[in-house]
Amino acid sequence: MRILVIEDDARSASYLVRGLSESGHVVDTAEDGRDGLAMALEGIYDALIVDRCLPGMDGLSVVRELRREKMPTPILMLSALASTQQRVEGLQAGCDDYLIKPYAFVEVLARLDALLRPRNQLAGAAGTLCVGDLSLDCAARSVTRMGRTISLAHRETLILEKLMRHYGEVVTRLMLLESAWDYEFDPNDNVIDKHIYRLRRKLDEGFGVSLIATIPGAGYCLSVAGNLPEAPTES
Repeated sequence: MRILVIEDDARSASYLVRGLSESGHVVDTAEDGRDGLAMALEGIYDALIVDRCLPGMDGLSVVRELRREKMPTPILMLSALASTQQRVEGLQAGCDDYLIKPYAFVEVLARLDALLRPRNQLAGAAGTLCVGDLSLDCAARSVTRMGRTISLAHRETLILEKLMRHYGEVVTRLMLLESAWDYEFDPNDNVIDKHIYRLRRKLDEGFGVSLIATIPGAGYCLSVAGNLPEAPTES
């Protein structure tokens, strides 16, 4: 999953980024409310973690503006303001959850999992994505095909997850970049192609059917039935 942390305290932000990254997520950060709002409005994040007290624009205002713009992204607010009224204000602004500082990182993960659970139910009760004979355990980050374990690098797993969640659809190179790299990454022209090449080799070795198809001029598609989307044509 790709998560945006809007937090002006460098130590707190670093703590969250380290924990979330080690848990398999791609994480971006913003130190200012207005910058965070602009990034969140791009619509590329699976969840937001927003500090309540931010420079530029406070956390409540960021959340209200996102909800005014009809952004459905789950939002977890962090704050040292712990009264019942202050928690109610956060929820009424549009937050999906409100966590009091100081907090344990394990609770941050648990609350994010709860916020993302409706979406993850598409992957089944055990959090496993299945396409044909291919299976991805999203929690364990393990991949099998016809019961055979396939060892993937971290970013290869993130790319595969994106393709599996969009099974039968065209997934652009930009979508794949956004799923596996953060804002600090400066991609070269063929970084996605190289990762797809390695992913294909690992997934298809020993099998007669290739799972990932290239859609010229568009991107890639995961399909097991051979029914691929058509490439875009010029009018």
